[in-house]
Amino acid sequence: MDCTSCVPRKPWDISFVAEPREVAALRRIMRLHLGLWGLHEVSEAAQLCVTEMVSNVISHVGTGTPTTLAVSMNGTHLRIEVHDPDARALPTLIQAEADSDSGRGMAIVDATADRWGVQLHADRKVTWCELSTGLNSPNGHSGGARVARAGAMLGFYGAAKLPPIPGSRALSVAVAEEEAAIDVIADLLHWLHVHGLDADEALDRAQMHFEAEVELTGEDE
Repeated sequence: MDCTSCVPRKPWDISFVAEPREVAALRRIMRLHLGLWGLHEVSEAAQLCVTEMVSNVISHVGTGTPTTLAVSMNGTHLRIEVHDPDARALPTLIQAEADSDSGRGMAIVDATADRWGVQLHADRKVTWCELSTGLNSPNGHSGGARVARAGAMLGFYGAAKLPPIPGSRALSVAVAEEEAAIDVIADLLHWLHVHGLDADEALDRAQMHFEAEVELTGEDE
């Protein structure tokens, strides 16, 4: 299969210690990675599910628990897994009172995700959920022809070879792909310059086209 214009969505995971301060960082990593995967439409739902599943570990297994977040594609569904070492404290779906400050976690996941569940292993449990992406294939593009063309161009350039960022493989991949996109833009500016064209004017016009199309398609919603 020719995947020149495909979006490679390789599984990734990140280990962390379950503490409240880690939740915001995990949300940022998820948002950044899903942006690179072209899955903006499910980004907010995915971040919400991560928040609730990690918070469930903090509340019911304990602060400081060694935990792993794993993200992958299951067909055209985005799969989010949270691994923790306690196979006894199982997530449960309960109906929290309207004024309750706790007990809502898995109810929120249940309402947000298409499906969720728990897998028990000898040394750990895996709480997972899946979100529909609306893609036609696991490596397919969302965002239309422009995004497909950009993906093909980035595939030609190849991901920038940057040293990994300690403790965050997902983030290092994201930074590398962002740098590759910046290289493409810089080369286009050089091309405009050597042909005697106004690079600033071209950037302004490109930004205007981008903003008009985003407003038309509602991509930011």
